[in-house]
Amino acid sequence: MSERLLDVRDLSVAFRQGGKTNLAVDHVSFSIGKGETLALVGESGSGKSVSALSVMKLLPYPSASHPSGEIHFKGQELLHADENRLRKVRGNDITMIFQEPMTSLNPLHNVERQIGEILEVHQGLSGSARRRRIIDLLTKVGIRDPETRLEDFPHQLSGGQRQRVMIAMALANNPDLLIADEPTTALDVTVQAQILKLLKDLQAETQMALLLITHDLGIVRHMADKVCVMQHGKIVEAGDTETLFKTPQHAYTKMLLAAEPKGKPPQTDTSAPAVVSADKLKVWFPIKRGFFRKTVGHIKAVDGVDVTVRAGQTLGIVGESGSGKTTMGLALLRLIASEGPIVYSGQRIDGFNARAMRPLRKEMQIVFQDPYGSLSPRLSIRQIVEEGLIVQGRELSDEQRRERVERALTEVGLDPSTMERYPHEFSGGQRQRIAIARALALEPRFIVLDEPTSALDMSVQAQIVDLLRKIQESHNLAYLFISHDLRVVRALANEVIVMRNGLAVEAGPTAQIFDAPQTDYTKALIAAALHLRTAPSGTVKQ
Repeated sequence: MSERLLDVRDLSVAFRQGGKTNLAVDHVSFSIGKGETLALVGESGSGKSVSALSVMKLLPYPSASHPSGEIHFKGQELLHADENRLRKVRGNDITMIFQEPMTSLNPLHNVERQIGEILEVHQGLSGSARRRRIIDLLTKVGIRDPETRLEDFPHQLSGGQRQRVMIAMALANNPDLLIADEPTTALDVTVQAQILKLLKDLQAETQMALLLITHDLGIVRHMADKVCVMQHGKIVEAGDTETLFKTPQHAYTKMLLAAEPKGKPPQTDTSAPAVVSADKLKVWFPIKRGFFRKTVGHIKAVDGVDVTVRAGQTLGIVGESGSGKTTMGLALLRLIASEGPIVYSGQRIDGFNARAMRPLRKEMQIVFQDPYGSLSPRLSIRQIVEEGLIVQGRELSDEQRRERVERALTEVGLDPSTMERYPHEFSGGQRQRIAIARALALEPRFIVLDEPTSALDMSVQAQIVDLLRKIQESHNLAYLFISHDLRVVRALANEVIVMRNGLAVEAGPTAQIFDAPQTDYTKALIAAALHLRTAPSGTVKQ
């Protein structure tokens, strides 16, 4: 048995709201040994992240308290330690990868400064030695051409690239314990395999322990030595991974293991009118260097791609992070500049300015990948969901808007009675559902769904896929569905475009792409997804 590194005993976390105290974590106990991986699994709101944040006393809620519990790390008690002791542990001995990279990275600092600051503060590195270490870290986490990304800011990176930068920051000081809160949420399947292999290799090399928080049971099966299943703040089942997956005892565990998106997309009329189409769509970003910021080249984010999305149809866009998927969606919505004709409902809109586009905005909506970054922390959920109704000049009374908000929240599986709460009071999965509700409230014709299920646990993924199908059939909606989760794409998309380095390397009906892929790249994507679902624990491959 490995030496205990972290020992959590009888931990409870309470939140006080409206004169009442509610337990978010209820007398939880677990331990992790050196080089060991423990996974906390469960649905959104089950208490996984709150338990992990308590280890370093990083709960961001003033009303939070710990009615009971002890947390011992290397034999020293942390739950009641002073700030000086905690500062020595945080970032050195224990580091954390947070679920939402855009809210954890400083928007005013470039990649080199964000990682370099950690190396300078904790290791005293500076100059060329620091830069070499930064490049080495970025290479390890799968950033292509890291030297060219050092000056990039978070908003210039894709969601998956931002997640990889966060992982590089967390690994910079070779910690004894890494807390990974959904570490591969934003990553495509091939990069997932790379990151998981990297974490395994680091564990083998340094005996680093890993506390893994995830809703992806395929990753748990590959990575974890032990599993704790959480429901409503309690651990309802715990044990070694192999035993728990083969012979689950608790009904909730059995439900989680059986939950995944199922079914097929609704049949569509291939002669249905195109809602949105683009011909040879191009989005090139200039690369500027030197004092005068001279353009020395271009990043060809989207390079001559043809797109057609018909009424009642879902077009899936798949590919690795940075392949141009999100950029394509933003270009079709005229949120970024592009070249090539874009036609919406029979009229060309690629020449429209912001004023000309405004009447169309209520018909063209987007659900962003990072829900917390797109939800205003100063607005209640009701204000967030009804904001579009107000901006678009809908002649609705306050009561009618409230009813519309209630209906939208109900459709995505949220209790309307929570509409006066704020985003920070919801789990990551719940925030994603709020973002979907905001888009649906305007009853649009075309929705770009940018990783809409990436932050959701398996059971809620299945619910959201069913919900999107139902809404699409009811309103004849057109979806552009961007995702790295090929299971969800197969369950929802009628046609698929496979993107790589800004190019469409393969396109066609979903069944044809999945069952008879033509290009080596598509074959590699599908093989990586299948491997993550089927290979036994401890065999993660790159």
